[in-house]
Amino acid sequence: MIRIDEKLRKDGASLNYLLHLPDRIESSQPLPLLLYLHGVSQRGNDLELLRLDFLPQQLEKKSDIPFIVVTPQCPNQSSWDMETDFIIALLDEIVAEYPVDHKRIYLTGISMGGYGVWDLAIKYPQRFAALAPMCGGGEPEKAEVLKNIPIWAFHGEKDDVIPLQETLNMVEAVKRHKGNVKLTIYPNAGHDLTETYADPLLYNWLLEQVSR
Repeated sequence: MIRIDEKLRKDGASLNYLLHLPDRIESSQPLPLLLYLHGVSQRGNDLELLRLDFLPQQLEKKSDIPFIVVTPQCPNQSSWDMETDFIIALLDEIVAEYPVDHKRIYLTGISMGGYGVWDLAIKYPQRFAALAPMCGGGEPEKAEVLKNIPIWAFHGEKDDVIPLQETLNMVEAVKRHKGNVKLTIYPNAGHDLTETYADPLLYNWLLEQVSR
C-alpha cells in the first residue's frame, strides 16, 4: 500500500486529503474507489489527525484492502454539507488521474462523516455504487433519490453522541421508497465503531455492489 498526502486547490481555497493506493495500482484492471468522510474531531489542517481515524488506522494494519481510498480533511469551523463542491472536485480529480472503476465508487463515513454520506449521496446519487453511513442522520424527506443505491447503515445502540434515531429515520425513509437498505445495530456499542472498519464483511459487501 502507498499513502500519499495531497492538497486539492480550487478557487483560492484548499482541501487536504490522504490517498491510499493498493499494491496492484500498476495493474491495467480498474480499481474500486472508497471515499471516507471523518468525524468532527479530525477537522483542520493536521493530517496526523486523519491517520488516527477509524478507516486510515485500519488501512495501516491491513494493507490488502483492494480499494483506492480517499480521505479528505474537512476544514475547521466547517462541515461536510458545506464542502460538497470540494468533495466532488476531489473525486473527479482522483478518477481522472488513477485507474478507477467508475461502476465501483463507494461512500462511507462516521459521525459528522455519517451525516456527510447521507447528504452527499442525496445531492449526487448517480455518483455512488453503494453507501455505508455510520452514526449519522440526514433529511428523510429527500430519501427517495436513494432508493436505487444499496445502503448498509450502522449505529451503536448506546451511542450518547448521535442518537440511534438519526440512523433509524433515514433507514425507514429509504424503506418507504422500496430502497435497498439494511441496518446493523450494535447493542453494546456507543459511538466508537472501530470493529466495523475492521470487518472484512463490509469490504466484501461493497465490492459486490456495482452501479447500473
